[in-house]
Order: sequence, then C-alpha cells, then structure tokens
Amino acid sequence: MTLESIENELWTLFAKAQQGDQGAYKRLLERMAKLVRAYLRRRLTGQDGDVEDLVQDVLLAVHTKRHTYDTSQPLTAWMHAIARYKLIDFWRRVGRLNEQGLSDEDESALVGESSIDAFEAKRDLQAVMAQLSPQQREVIMLVKFQGISVAEAAVQLNMTESAVKVNTHRGLRKLASLLGRTYEHQ
Repeated sequence: MTLESIENELWTLFAKAQQGDQGAYKRLLERMAKLVRAYLRRRLTGQDGDVEDLVQDVLLAVHTKRHTYDTSQPLTAWMHAIARYKLIDFWRRVGRLNEQGLSDEDESALVGESSIDAFEAKRDLQAVMAQLSPQQREVIMLVKFQGISVAEAAVQLNMTESAVKVNTHRGLRKLASLLGRTYEHQ
C-alpha cells in the first residue's frame, strides 16, 4: 500500500465519519491506531503498555479535535502531529526529556513553532521531497516520517527489504544534497 493510498483511505473514512457513518468512523480509528502504534513503538522500544496508553490518548485527541482538521492538508500529517505532541507530553510526565534527549523535530515542537513557521517548513519539505523519485519519497515517508519498520514498508510497497533500505539511503543522501548538508549513514 502506498502512502498516497493510505492517505486516500483515511481521508475517505474521515469524510464518511464526519457525515455520521459509524462503521467508517470505527474503521478510521482502527487504521489510525495501527499507524500511530507503529510510530510510537519505534520511539518507545519495549514500553508496550505506554505505547497503548498513548495510542488511546491520540485517538481521543483525534476524536475531540476532529473539527480542527484542515481538509486541504494530509490527514496523516495532522494525526502524526497529534501523536508527536502526545509523546512529548508523555516524556514530560515521566521526566525522560533529559535522559533520552530530543530530536530536532521534538525540540521544535516542545518550544512551540508559530503556525507560519510550521506552514513554511511543511511547504519547503514538500518541495524538496517532490524532487525525489516516487520510490524514495514513499519509503522515506513510511520509514522516517511514519516510523514503520523496514519490513512493514517492504510489505506495503511490495518491495524487498533491501530495496527499501537502498531507497531510504539514496533518498536521504539526495535530500541532504538538496539541503546543502552532508548525510552520514547512522
């Protein structure tokens, strides 16, 4: 399944749910839970109980804030932003910010970006990502942005795990080049 097809599926379910289709709403939450769970598991290794609690927090926030979703933007981006903020709140509560440190993404979310800065960063990222091959763009979106495993991405994209790794590496190198930075494989 491609990122575009995931986005289309979620958006269709979201639209139906907004019109009162309870079955679509249930499927939307189940699909979102799966994506959010993968995102959180990658960041909270070995903390399955905390992951499940956070998945529920995210789904509750999606439910209570669904009226704030801007339909001109990807639903997955909105969902992952909620998940990221819930994760930061979790780290604050358990006092792990100093132990684990923050990624640049989490740090900027913690100090709070203005909506204009966030819009401009998103626009810039979309422009740079558009310069990648479709395969590179899809694997980076799945593995690096959505946090799913290489194995899961391989299944979704009908690729080998090696092909996912190669496309991720080459895509990140190209992104680094486009951004004028040096990419070092970690």
